[in-house]
Amino acid sequence: MSFQEQYRQKRRCAAECVSEVRNGDTIVVPTGAGEPPALLGALSERRRELLDVRIGQILPLGAYGYFDPETVGHIRHIGYFLGGASRPGAQQGWVETLACHFSELPQMIRLGLTPADVVFSMASPMDEHGYFALSLGADYTMAAVERARVVVLEVNSAMPFAHGNCHVHISQVTAFAESDAPLREVGLPAIGPVQQAIGGYVAEMIEDGSTLQIGYGGIPDAVVMQLRHKRDLGIHSEMMGDGLLSLIECGAVTNRRKNFQTGKAIATFALGSAKLYRYIHRNPAFELHPADFTNDPFIAGRNDKLVSINATLQIDLFGQCGSESLGATPYSGTGGQSDFVRAANRSAGGKSFIVLPSTAKDGTISRIVPTLEPGTLVSTSKNDVNYVVTEFGVAQLRGKSMRERAAALIDIAHPDFRLQLKDQAGRLKLF
Repeated sequence: MSFQEQYRQKRRCAAECVSEVRNGDTIVVPTGAGEPPALLGALSERRRELLDVRIGQILPLGAYGYFDPETVGHIRHIGYFLGGASRPGAQQGWVETLACHFSELPQMIRLGLTPADVVFSMASPMDEHGYFALSLGADYTMAAVERARVVVLEVNSAMPFAHGNCHVHISQVTAFAESDAPLREVGLPAIGPVQQAIGGYVAEMIEDGSTLQIGYGGIPDAVVMQLRHKRDLGIHSEMMGDGLLSLIECGAVTNRRKNFQTGKAIATFALGSAKLYRYIHRNPAFELHPADFTNDPFIAGRNDKLVSINATLQIDLFGQCGSESLGATPYSGTGGQSDFVRAANRSAGGKSFIVLPSTAKDGTISRIVPTLEPGTLVSTSKNDVNYVVTEFGVAQLRGKSMRERAAALIDIAHPDFRLQLKDQAGRLKLF
């Protein structure tokens, strides 16, 4: 049977596609803009017909009907990493969260530790060889395709066809629905003076020829805006966004000096504008790969001068980063922060930066604290943290004693809190 004949046989409407879901199934959905809105909308409409179905995803963007505390016995969301749609449910207790490094999630799925009965994903139109591209999220979804009983795609005419390990053959697909709705876009965040100052400190320490891992957020994008004068930068990142695209367009990123995958920008998911998605389409200079390739510290660390830039919510005087909860209240997730911190530490000439404003709540709370609040989840350990940056400077922690660490962190705390922190450090026998 030809690829086109298989295509015609497997084409259905979204409501027919979701009929493949059984009671007790776990549905795996890609990160962010890779989520299929027509399929998830149709599933939401049907949710009361199902029992004990779970949907696992990193960073959901759409507030679909199944985000509903009244129907969690029918469909419950499992947050691999929380976003705006899932955070309220997690904080109220009816959305569950999963503990894992992003790099290890594909293997957890392959081993059956994290279930994957069904895959719902956005996909590009099929090419002449029978392949679709999951061009906005290879992440853990490619591993789920290997494991799942059912693979359902939402084929969108606007989806790019990316290079890399992100392709699914028509023979692997159970059913698909077609869509021509605009792809979900996410704009660049606002950058204020605090973010600008932190970005300036980091940018000064990034050398020409470095390879970048930069996530989404005001501080990472403030760094990006101050790298336009750099030369021959490379990209090996978890996320490909418009900030990194701007460095390609201005010539700061060439990927020519990368010693690993020379000439290629590498990511595991893409989240940004239609312009970014057009850049990805059949571009031989960009590849999308699963997270066990992009985020594995042993693989990412093969890039010399790897620079990782990641934000935290709070850091204590020992150097422990609480990046995913406010006390015991869930906020985001582990994601790839510690993956890339460890990768940069392994890299020849690598540098990892943990960035945060010095205060929260209009300057009333210090984000540098003597000890993390009880219940806070430690995202990156004290043993891994290298550079910590606030708007007041840079603290370099690796190789330092606990006393030296505390002193360096107090020096970059907000001046209004330094005396208090010194007193608290004394009580902890750090001074």
